[in-house]
Amino acid sequence: MYSNAELCRCGFRSQRRKEGMRLLQVEKKTIPGQIDVYVIPTDKFKTVLVTVLARQLLSRELASKTALLPSVMERGSRDYPTYRDLMIRLEELYGAGFSSDVLKKGEKQVLSFSLEVINDLYAPGKELLRQGTAMLRSVLNRPLLENGGFKQEYVEQEKEQLAKEIKGLVNDKVNYALERCVQEMCKDEPFGVYKYGSIEELERITPESLYEYYRQLLAENPLDIYIVGEVEPEAAFALAEETFARPDRERRREMPPDTVNNIPVHVRYHEEKMPVSQGKITLGYRTNTAYRDDDYVALLFYNGVLGGFPHSKLFQNVREKASLAYYAFSRLEKHKGIQLIGSGIEVENYQRALEIIMEQVELIKKGEINHEEMENTRRGLINQFKIIADSPYNMLGLSLDGLLGEKQEGVDYYLRKVEEVKVDDVVAAAHKVYLDTVYFLRSEGDVKA
Repeated sequence: MYSNAELCRCGFRSQRRKEGMRLLQVEKKTIPGQIDVYVIPTDKFKTVLVTVLARQLLSRELASKTALLPSVMERGSRDYPTYRDLMIRLEELYGAGFSSDVLKKGEKQVLSFSLEVINDLYAPGKELLRQGTAMLRSVLNRPLLENGGFKQEYVEQEKEQLAKEIKGLVNDKVNYALERCVQEMCKDEPFGVYKYGSIEELERITPESLYEYYRQLLAENPLDIYIVGEVEPEAAFALAEETFARPDRERRREMPPDTVNNIPVHVRYHEEKMPVSQGKITLGYRTNTAYRDDDYVALLFYNGVLGGFPHSKLFQNVREKASLAYYAFSRLEKHKGIQLIGSGIEVENYQRALEIIMEQVELIKKGEINHEEMENTRRGLINQFKIIADSPYNMLGLSLDGLLGEKQEGVDYYLRKVEEVKVDDVVAAAHKVYLDTVYFLRSEGDVKA
């Protein structure tokens, strides 16, 4: 067992500062139970972040269970039966933070349980990191049970809250249009499943079925632990093993990579009518490039030139010059290889807006990218990668993307790649992009021009 001083020692801190630490350096060790532990040592923060992740394949049958599980577990454990008990314990740990979430990463859902606690260097003798990880272990391994399942009151309350989240998506018309485009585009693929699942599946969940799913998930699915902060890696590995090892876990389910390559036979058009004051047009593209691919950074550049920044072609030509849109942007789903273009327009401007949007895509394919667009995009991407080092959650996020994308690289790698991208690289990435689906959310009774 390592002492508090060995976990966070000043000699380690001085050595790191002297060496000029890389923006992201990850060290890995597998502990009993086939659990991978990743330590990201950094002296930039006065806290240590410990996050436990569980991965699940995205499916219609399991999405709601997966989304519901963290919120139920966060309500209390056998050691801390109520949320108030957990909050009191966090206050005793000098105001530590605890959170849980479910993420949609390509064709996978990732459950996350995070604890952020003051580094022991700044609270000598308190053993905050060890106490905090013990609390996190209680939430994960000792859930509050009754009658062979999770506490019914908590399950019913969290089901009601999750139902509100699912139904409430329609109130955010921008994200609703993006989600509906994905659902139409990927209706026969796991990626078409909403990250919170469906009301129908949610209603079927019982305290007993959720607990059985919890047991199966922890027994079979990939579990990963991240520790980010000013810690000694070997001591951090030892603490993780002491706290989270599961020697009884004999197998670890494999997670296949996402299906990315897809060239649509034809473009699909889908229209939905709803009482809205503004039409929402969304275009879904297959990029045929994923995070793991060598030309991923060129795709980032392509997205930046097209609609990722205020200087981009969509923003300047659809919104500013033609005055056809209230907003116009593009975004990438890096693991599934999908690009979404979103724009808010007057319904009568539908055809003209669609033409200008598609024209910008074609201009990039022809290599019509000026020097200012390239350099502004380069600066924008460099800034995005540099700020990763300003947050332990961002650092964890980059490493998680590397884990899921099977390409673990640090910030310095991406900064170098961004500097190397040329116009020809962007054009080559653009030629792998194909329009799949056009979704239009419009008001009832309007006539498209």
